[in-house]
Amino acid sequence: MGIFTQKNETQPRVVQVKAKHFNHLKLAMAAGIIMVMVLMTAIMKLNSQLAEQAHENTRLHSQIAALQTEVDKTTEEAMLANSEKDGNRSQAVSYIESIQSKLKNINTYLSKRGLHSIGFKTVNLSSNKAKSDTKMYSEFNTYLDKLANNIAYMPMGYPRLSSFTSFFGYRGNPFDFGNSEFHPGLDFRGNKGDAVKCTASGNVIYAAKAGGYGNCVRIKHANGLETWYGHLSKINVREGQRVTVGDIIGKVGSTGRSTGPHLHYEIRKNGRPVNPKQYLSLNM
Repeated sequence: MGIFTQKNETQPRVVQVKAKHFNHLKLAMAAGIIMVMVLMTAIMKLNSQLAEQAHENTRLHSQIAALQTEVDKTTEEAMLANSEKDGNRSQAVSYIESIQSKLKNINTYLSKRGLHSIGFKTVNLSSNKAKSDTKMYSEFNTYLDKLANNIAYMPMGYPRLSSFTSFFGYRGNPFDFGNSEFHPGLDFRGNKGDAVKCTASGNVIYAAKAGGYGNCVRIKHANGLETWYGHLSKINVREGQRVTVGDIIGKVGSTGRSTGPHLHYEIRKNGRPVNPKQYLSLNM
């Protein structure tokens, strides 16, 4: 009986010892898993922080580049301002003298066409130290405005880009073989419906049929000049309308006294026809 009791007392102790070891193992595994999870969370957070930092670095680099550009621009403007104060006035004066010379040449071209020259006074810049640079620039800006306005109202260039079929002056009469007639303009080759543009700004003083001219548009410009556009298939403007150089005023046609589709173009000064060829460009 004593031996049996001893065996029964010893067996539970072994089971208890094994259970304790198993519990310790489970706790260790759980702790390990928690540590791994904490470590992974920390790594993910660190990666996120690194990405945010990289984005912030990119943004800061962009801001620095923009600020550097602004600094460079400000520095350049300051250098230009200082250089003007330090003696570049002579270079500015040289530019203005060059402008004066070009204006004289343009006036020569205008006078050869019988047009009024642009009124401007030549400034003796070498003895004009008292006048500020800004005042001089303003005066020449006004001169150039007058030039642009004068050119806008002077017939110049082609009413349509094409070759000529007939020139200004005497020619054979296409309707009376063997006889000659005076042709007061230029004829431009074209197809019915091709656009016709006015060669200067002005006011439309006639837009209707006109005998041998067929459908005709007449535009009044400055300096006693008029441009006439004949044989049109369509008129796109009305009498009294103000037009700007380059506006489409009609379409090529063969109305009136015409042998086929073309544009008849005239320039008249004080009512008399002049050769349009000299107005096709400034070069003479």
